Amino acid sequence: YNQIFMHPEDQAHTSFITDRGLYCYKVMPFGLKNAGATYQRLVNHLFAPLIGNTMEVYVDDMLVKSRTADQHIPNLSAMFTILKQYKMRLNPTKCAFGVASGKFLGFMISQRGIEANPEKIQAILDMTIPKTVKDIKSLTGRVAALTRFISKATDRCAPFFKALKGTKRNITWTAECETAFSELKEYMGRAPLLSTPEHGDILVVYLSVSASAVSSVLIRSKDNAEHPVHYVSKALQDAEVRYPDIEKLAFSLVISARRLRPYFQAHTIHVLTNQLLRQVLQKPETSGRLVKWAIELGEFDIHYKPRPTMKGQAVADFLSEFTEPQASAATQLITEPNPSPSQDQT
Repeated sequence: YNQIFMHPEDQAHTSFITDRGLYCYKVMPFGLKNAGATYQRLVNHLFAPLIGNTMEVYVDDMLVKSRTADQHIPNLSAMFTILKQYKMRLNPTKCAFGVASGKFLGFMISQRGIEANPEKIQAILDMTIPKTVKDIKSLTGRVAALTRFISKATDRCAPFFKALKGTKRNITWTAECETAFSELKEYMGRAPLLSTPEHGDILVVYLSVSASAVSSVLIRSKDNAEHPVHYVSKALQDAEVRYPDIEKLAFSLVISARRLRPYFQAHTIHVLTNQLLRQVLQKPETSGRLVKWAIELGEFDIHYKPRPTMKGQAVADFLSEFTEPQASAATQLITEPNPSPSQDQT
């Protein structure tokens, strides 16, 4: 931030008093309301020719990527040329060069794909059995930070929310909670690697509905195998619990499209379902919300296909589109840390 000069007329607005007099900033300080947006706009302008090709930039996190080691030096050279041209500087203690994997925006990025931060996984594995409301909220908060890696995250955490129905000070920890806690730890011990789609890939969506939540998984097929790209899960709230099953399935697709909007915009999507989902969304006499969802989904290139015989761990939890009630309808919502803004398509 301190490499961006303040406009002379605005310097006075950053004034502060010390025992030696009144001072103001000549460069952009931390704490200004628009400082983050200003810096992001700067790096977007500077690295516009490289972003999406050999670079990814989010505020002060910069990633230079190369498919081969031979390409890496030229890619780094292009970045440093721009930095030198605009007289920008990097902190060498925070730089790492020539690595096969590294942490970016809280995730481990490598040529294989996107992995959950081992520190966040270990934080869950190290937890003891929750004894207070605060402990359960801490557990669900840690799960929420990794929900994109967790198949049916809301259903897995449903017993924990039910345990909160007691008094504000005490919780009711049942055998169901104990089982869910053990299964969650076991799952996180082998958290899946998320694949990164390439241009032109056709992505597949599997949907699933339970009594208290809707879930989905976005899949990429490669080398005759299915690789997860992103898991989505949302608890049903209030009137949503009373939707007919087919509407819950449509709602699951709408939620997927909203949260995974960048994927739905950039790729053809095949929704694998044995239900008459396309016909329900396209019937002119359907309910108002279905018409609204159909319009929302209409902006995307979505095709509905019958489900084939499913194989592989990535879709093991999605063998059935409708599952037996596993949790109370009052299950609370697990949200993603950075949900995609907006809506979708059919």
